[in-house]
This record gives sequence, structure tokens and C-alpha cells, in this order.
Amino acid sequence: MVSMSGMASAEPLRWASDSQSGAPFVFHDPADQSKLTGFETDLIQALAKQIGREQVFVQNDWDGLIPGLQRGLYDVVIDGIEITPEHRAAVDFSTPYYRTFEQIAVRKDAVGLDSVDALRGHVVGTLKDTLSQRLLEKAGGISLRSYTDETNAYSDLVNGRLDAVMLDAPIALYYAVPDPRLKLVGAPIGGLSYGIALAKGRDVLRAQLDAGLEAMRRDGELRRILARWNMWTPEMASFTGDTTTEAIAPTAWQHWLLATRPAATWRDRLARYASFLPLIGRAALMTVAVSACAMVLAVAWGLVLALARRYGRWPFRMAATGYIEIVRGTPLLIQILFIFYGLPSVGIRLDPFVAGVVALGLNYAAYEAENYRAGLQSVPHGQMEAALALNMTQFQAVRHVVVPQAFRFVVPVMTNDFISLLKDSSLVSVITLTELTQAYVRLSTTYYDYFGTGLLIGCAYLLLGLPFVRLARMAERRLSVGVAQARR
Repeated sequence: MVSMSGMASAEPLRWASDSQSGAPFVFHDPADQSKLTGFETDLIQALAKQIGREQVFVQNDWDGLIPGLQRGLYDVVIDGIEITPEHRAAVDFSTPYYRTFEQIAVRKDAVGLDSVDALRGHVVGTLKDTLSQRLLEKAGGISLRSYTDETNAYSDLVNGRLDAVMLDAPIALYYAVPDPRLKLVGAPIGGLSYGIALAKGRDVLRAQLDAGLEAMRRDGELRRILARWNMWTPEMASFTGDTTTEAIAPTAWQHWLLATRPAATWRDRLARYASFLPLIGRAALMTVAVSACAMVLAVAWGLVLALARRYGRWPFRMAATGYIEIVRGTPLLIQILFIFYGLPSVGIRLDPFVAGVVALGLNYAAYEAENYRAGLQSVPHGQMEAALALNMTQFQAVRHVVVPQAFRFVVPVMTNDFISLLKDSSLVSVITLTELTQAYVRLSTTYYDYFGTGLLIGCAYLLLGLPFVRLARMAERRLSVGVAQARR
């Protein structure tokens, strides 16, 4: 066993999770969106204290958690990750900190769908890449719907798109039990364990985590945390050997129920929407910051590409053409993931904000380059000849005569492109930036309110885009006069 003494380290324990995964794992407190909570949040904080290290949270999208771990962006991942042979092939795990089972939920009026065998011939929802999905696929004869978010699965069950949902018992406890339209049925199905994931080869850290978890089991800290979240079960008592009968109120569970209860009146609903505004405001600022920085990069790099393609020697023309065709021919989302997760393989690690700006800027530069090329071609050739006749070099003619005139043609298009970029910035949410789209997902999945929250986020995008729409119209009016005069 690793000694707990002398473990104090100057390096904080950087742990990652997806705070959009929802309750009860790691999520933002519905009563205070600036506060991170969840039973895994409490567990990792207690564990970091046990091993004598400060802890730092790193937000990441669920699909990017393991790739980020393998790229060394953080030390550990804790987010209800099941310990399976497939996962063990990619990462190492601590000893399990929670054991549970799968649970079926159906609508209140449903009968007879209380086992996997009884689900044959019915439409069943679950989360992708989980034990539940594997069990349902193995059973056969079930029309399976895989989701990335449990709230969507339960919403579809309520709306009649599914006949049943089978998910981990803790998820069912927090999303199906409080809903009066749903009920849990059947006996526990299967068995699974959650573990803390580490990159391969972090044996010292894994030994420290195992020692810390063992200490938390011995002193009852693990039981107290789980009891507060209403997750201490006979199965966990058997697993840990902790048979203490101390009564601990499920305060965290009760807080969750109180904070997420449906708004009884319109006044309550409006008050809840008002509480969203600080988060939406911060997300809007992030959206504008990422978009503005990316557009500056796109304008500058796009101009270089256009000039290289129009006036450069053949190697530069070929390089610029190749760049434009490759970037325009591949999805922006792939480019974002490549820059954030792929470049660390060659030693280039970018901050999420920088990675988002670079990805959006380089992508839009390809489109801006084509806009500029069209603008350069629209300048009458006589303008260049006249400049050369005045003893200007080609560089001086392009810089002082051609580019300023071409710029007048493309300004309205650039403004429209910025509005498009503003909306495409939603894609950077996959690399942990909390912009408007991620704020929408977080709020809507917390309160099951996609309608009102969607209207708020839609209004925010509209308010951000409207000034630029008017700017584009003003530019078109002013420049159309100048262009017409120039052509006369």
C-alpha cells in the first residue's frame, strides 16, 4: 500500500468531466449555475484531500474525455465511466468507487415491460456505448434507440416515441423517479462498476488514488458522500464492507428535487429564466470573442491566400489552391477536433480558446480567399496597367490601387460571413468552450425545458447578429454608390 504521508505535491490533480452529463455525476447546481456539484465532484474533492493535492476541474465534452486523457490534457477522468474490458484496453482504472445495475423505466400506464425479455418487439432507449446498450443488443428483437443524453431518452419516453428506457440505476433515480409520468419496473439487471480513468503508465498516481479510496472506505467518507446523494445502497454496503447504520439525510438529493421541480406559475417560470441570464451573458461574450478573433485571422490569412493565388508564382498558386480546396472539402467539426486533439500528437498543445479561434479562422480564411479573388478579378485590368504606366512596381500597384478597390466589393460579403461564423462558433463547444450553444444544452437538460430556454438562446444569437446585419446593409448602400461612380 502506498503511504499517505508525504504525498503533498505542488502539482494539482487535474480532473476532467463533462458537466453536461447531468445528475448525479458532475453538473452545475440548478440553483446556482456557477457552482459545480454532483457526487463525483464531492468524491474527487475528498480524494484529492486524501492524497494531499489541490484539485483543478477541466471541462470537456463526453466524447473527448478519453482522447484528452491520452493527450495529457489532464490527469484523470471521472464521469460515470464503466470499467469494461473495452475501456481497459484504452486506459487504466482505479479500484471501483461505485457499483450499481441497470434499471428499466416506463410510462405510468405501461404494464408487462419489466424485463429485458419482455422488451422484445418494443422500442427502447438507452445511452450509447453502455452496458445497457450491449445487453439490449444481445437480447435481440428490440428496436434500439441510442442517445448521447439521458434527458432526451426520458423525454422521448414521456412523449410516446419510446416504450421503455433502460439506464444505470443512479440516472433513473434522478430523472425517472421524480417524474410523475414515469415509473421504475422490474428487478436490477446486470452489474457494473464506475472507476476513475487514468492514462496508461500512470502507476504511481493510480496507487495513490487506490490508497485514497481505500482510506475513504475505512473512515466512512465514501458512505457519507453517497448517502447525501441518496445513492448508498445495500450493494455498496456489501462491496465496501461498511455496515454502519448511521442515519444521514439525503440533503443533496433533496436540494436537486427542490431546484428542478417544475415551475408552478408563470411568475416562477419567469424568475427561473431570469436566473439564466448571467450564464447566457457570459456565453454570449465568449461567442463574440471567439468569432471576432477568428474573423480577424480569417480576413488576414484569406487575403494572403487570394494574393498568392492571383499574383503569386506557380508554387504559391498551387499551395494556396490546395489549401483552399482541402479546407473547403472537409467538415469544420473535423478540423476543430483535429487541431485540439490531433496536434498534441506532434507536440502542439493549444488552449481551447486559441484552438477554437485558429480552427474557425483557418476554415473561414479559405472562403474569404475566394471572396477576395472575386473582388480582385472585378477590378478593371486597366487600373493595373495605369498604375504600372506611372512607374509603380507590381507590388505597389496591387497594394495601393487594386486591393483598395477590390476591398470595396467584398465588404458586404465579409459582413455576411461574420454572421455565419457567429453561428458556426457553436461547434467549438466540443472543445470545452462554454458559448451559447453549450449554455443551451446545459440549461435545457437540467430543467427539461427545451422550449423556453431555446427561445432565450435564439434571442441572444439574434441580438448578436442584428447589428452586423444592419452593418452589412449600410456597407452595401454606401459602397454601391462608390462602385457605381467608379464604373462611370
